[in-house]
Amino acid sequence: MKRYRLFVFPAVGMLLVLLGFLGYGLLSDSLVYFKTPTELMQVTPDTGRIRLGGQVMGGTVVQEEGAVAFEVGDGQTVVAVLHKGAPSQLFNEEIGVVVEGRWDGSIFHSDTMLIKHDEQYRTEDGATYRPGSGSEE
Repeated sequence: MKRYRLFVFPAVGMLLVLLGFLGYGLLSDSLVYFKTPTELMQVTPDTGRIRLGGQVMGGTVVQEEGAVAFEVGDGQTVVAVLHKGAPSQLFNEEIGVVVEGRWDGSIFHSDTMLIKHDEQYRTEDGATYRPGSGSEE
């Protein structure tokens, strides 16, 4: 019986450690990180693709042909963004946004945009719909 314990307990321990490393590796590949404008200022320009997250500053959105220019801030630093392509229909001033692209040292050039929003959807007449409630307010 003692020989059985000497073999099983270390084997189970090694199996748990192996599963822990495997789980950590799989989880870290699926996590999405982004830099704030303050953190972006410390990044060397042209280091590859980066994600930038922050608040779209009011009064800075300018629609251009096939692009939109705006500024993203985090309360301390503001970064100019040029997004190629059509923005999401939920894109607006004063909302949270995560853009992906490259940083050239003065302008962040984006080609992917994710919008942060809540679960409330509003109709054109201003009524609010909450999923799961089955009714409009």
